[in-house]
Amino acid sequence: MRDDETPPQTPTGTLSPATPTAPGTDAPVTPAGPAAWVLRLVAVGLVLTALNLRPAITSLGALLEEVRDGLHMSGSVAGVLTSVPPLCFAVFGIMAPRLARRFGPGAVVCAGMTAITAGLVIRPLVGGTAGFLAASALALMGIAVSNVLMPVIVKRWFPDRVGSMTGLYSMALALGTSLAAAVTVPMTEAMGGSWKAGLGIWAALAAVAILPWIPLVRDRRAASGQPSAQQERAPELRITRSRTAWALACFFGLQATAAYITMGWMPQIFRDAGVSAGTAGVLLAVTMAMGVPLAFVIPRVAARMRNQGPIVVFLGSCGLLGYAGLFFAPSGGAWAWAVLLGVSNCAFPLALTMISMRSRSGAGVVRLSAFAQSCGYLISIPGPLLVGVLYQHSGGWGLPIGLMAALMVPQMVVGTLAGRDRTIEDEC
Repeated sequence: MRDDETPPQTPTGTLSPATPTAPGTDAPVTPAGPAAWVLRLVAVGLVLTALNLRPAITSLGALLEEVRDGLHMSGSVAGVLTSVPPLCFAVFGIMAPRLARRFGPGAVVCAGMTAITAGLVIRPLVGGTAGFLAASALALMGIAVSNVLMPVIVKRWFPDRVGSMTGLYSMALALGTSLAAAVTVPMTEAMGGSWKAGLGIWAALAAVAILPWIPLVRDRRAASGQPSAQQERAPELRITRSRTAWALACFFGLQATAAYITMGWMPQIFRDAGVSAGTAGVLLAVTMAMGVPLAFVIPRVAARMRNQGPIVVFLGSCGLLGYAGLFFAPSGGAWAWAVLLGVSNCAFPLALTMISMRSRSGAGVVRLSAFAQSCGYLISIPGPLLVGVLYQHSGGWGLPIGLMAALMVPQMVVGTLAGRDRTIEDEC
């Protein structure tokens, strides 16, 4: 069903979206939809969760120089630090489907929000690089499982509104990303200039995101989101046989590479070009803020298209223009480059939408989401690290920016392949 169509009206007295059949007959029974309060709670939980999926990363990007000085990091070690998010997403994200089957997606996301809160509280309190990385990994573990389960929850609870609900939580994710980038430096200055306080304050937002999931965890049936009969009968997929799954994993990995290089290094690029720390943080916020409206629009448009390749090419072209600007005039056209790179980074909500569209069943979406995101984040690990090494050994940003631009070309190629009108069930 298209997003602009009216979904079928169903009773709202039960919690589960299961669709039974009348025993001994071929007559279907009117499906009992989830209770209205459950849907509202899931929607609130999605939005609050999405708000917390990036501040742990972009707040660090805004204060990376201060953290490097405070913990006595070299440029290469800082490159390792910016590579930790995709590594954690790859390692822990693969666990999400099994955890969701055992405990229910709602319970796993609730635990993820708890891990984010704990990691953000602990991270500023440790005194060395190893402890800082370990606390960051705890928060990133919570982000990883939530990343994978967001498309799953949308598919289960809002199957007729995949585009609009994906757009809603993608918009919230972009808002949280840009908010952390914009206000971390001013908040740090207002709290006495301590980077530890500037990073730790984001634990409060993560703590709020735990609350909507608690009633769903207590009601096990609502937390798990009972699958439909079609989902229960879905055959086991050998997803590694699917060319579409591999193309989507590569597309996800390359867009993640660009995103984490941007979040981790773009403020430093502007600061080295003579832009103040506060303005560099605002420029990163502008880049991330572009995703607020576009992350809502792009999934809705993509869900109406049979082939998402044209969107992939448009977003990649914006990225190439943005990198060219950073290379030739990083400070002179800083605001324009920030906008162009922000548009390019909207490949992320497009990838999430394609994950939901490339399988016919909820079970398939679970497998595809875990595969594409885990493999994709593995692919993205070397990028931020390599940028740090090139920056340290070349003494400038020419080579790193050239690398970023070069990676945009294969991103457009595999994204076009992933956007073709087919499902993994056709190939497995």
